[in-house]
Amino acid sequence: MTGKAKPKKHTAKEIAAKIDAATTNRGGGKAGLADRSGVEKGGHAKFACPHCKTTAPDLKTMQIHHDAKHPKLPFEESKLVNLHSTHGADSSKPRPGVRGSLKK
Repeated sequence: MTGKAKPKKHTAKEIAAKIDAATTNRGGGKAGLADRSGVEKGGHAKFACPHCKTTAPDLKTMQIHHDAKHPKLPFEESKLVNLHSTHGADSSKPRPGVRGSLKK
């Protein structure tokens, strides 16, 4: 005698979470690597640390990284490498930082 369990019903919250997980770039794979490295202008990595080459999306995040990882060195904003200005933009390539998917 099987089938006594109640069938599971999916809530709107669960369905929305599944859609969000399927269509949002979480940073994995080759697209995520390009996004983190800042090779493409569409990526989130804008600044690179001059000491350890770690990337960050904005100045505030880079300052937090610097205070945590390099506390003995002074934070100099002029030494930061702006990855968006050093690499040219190619509009024909997909931009991994943009939310959404190709299959909808």
